[in-house]
Amino acid sequence: MIRRLRRFLAGFLSTALVVACATPAAAQLFETKAAEAFMIDAGTGTVLFSKDADKAIQPASLAKLMTMEMAFNAIKTGRLKLEDTFVVSEHAWRTGGAPSRASTMFAALKSSIPLEDLIKGVTVQAANDGCIIFAEGYAGSEENFAMQMNERARQIGLETSTFVNATGLPAPGQKTTVRELTLLALHLWRDYPDLYADYGLKDFTWNKISQRNRNPLLAMDIGADGLAVGASEEDGFGIVGSAVQNGKRVIAAMSGLASDRERAEEARKLIEWGLRSFEKTEIFAMGEVVGEAQVFGGVKSGVSLKAKGPVDIFLPIVNRDKLTARIVYDGPLPAPVEEGQRVGSLRVWIGDTLSQETPLYAAETVEVGTLPGRALDALKELAVGWLR
Repeated sequence: MIRRLRRFLAGFLSTALVVACATPAAAQLFETKAAEAFMIDAGTGTVLFSKDADKAIQPASLAKLMTMEMAFNAIKTGRLKLEDTFVVSEHAWRTGGAPSRASTMFAALKSSIPLEDLIKGVTVQAANDGCIIFAEGYAGSEENFAMQMNERARQIGLETSTFVNATGLPAPGQKTTVRELTLLALHLWRDYPDLYADYGLKDFTWNKISQRNRNPLLAMDIGADGLAVGASEEDGFGIVGSAVQNGKRVIAAMSGLASDRERAEEARKLIEWGLRSFEKTEIFAMGEVVGEAQVFGGVKSGVSLKAKGPVDIFLPIVNRDKLTARIVYDGPLPAPVEEGQRVGSLRVWIGDTLSQETPLYAAETVEVGTLPGRALDALKELAVGWLR
């Protein structure tokens, strides 16, 4: 059940924040040529932009983000060390190395490469051979490695992404979404800050061959420090990018672009817009009542709701009339309601994008009411409950 917020916010927010039960406006504050796009504020996870974010797409080379998660996690948990070496098999050399004429670090057949350099080969050069060398050395084969990738993906919250190989090279059944690519990038930045830094390297040299980082955002003056690009015949050109300015970081993923030039330009515009177009604002202080939920059969007809802490939102600097908020819960709530009981949530939309959702809890206890009171509530529910 959706209930109207009980009061407008104080000060300038009283006109900036539209609080209503109506469906959020079907409009975006930003337009992009990308078929799919998703962007968050990294510090809070707040969604700043979403367009077909859950549509299944081919990950292409962006699958290497998951391969690197496997490597980073193995290092963090102590299963591997940066100085551990991996042998270049003929399969890795032919499929991902110089003979493949694709992204490669030019690893020499039957040579041994330290994990630290394999990681740089993948993060900087998008090296297919680097991915296969690591996968085979870690799991015995690419097939076994892909199974472990999918298991690990579920563990870190990627519910639909499916990986068939370590490189993202075309394979039936391989899929992801821009939402999950963004969440994967957020995970890499949060959990492995030291290893994540390799995504920001401008170039890397292996086997006496120097290559510049394939991420076009790094050459732009926007504070970018990652992450990867990819392209598939089915879903066009894609990118996962991250940038930070003045302590604020955004992470975005895009797919379905027509060329590498369009990919670079659209990613730059989206990320710059995300960095410049929002300001963090506290709308409810710690312990402040956010609204009220209806109670059935209690000594009171309603219960006050509050969050666990202060409630912050990211306000658009312009177009603030596009922001709406609603309290959402299943109700009326049957008595008794215990103080601290999870009741519902405060949902905030920016245009037609659900930007953030804050859990709400009962601020007080509402005991079971008298028998006549409960009977009256039952009659009211019988009379009007069907309208909800």
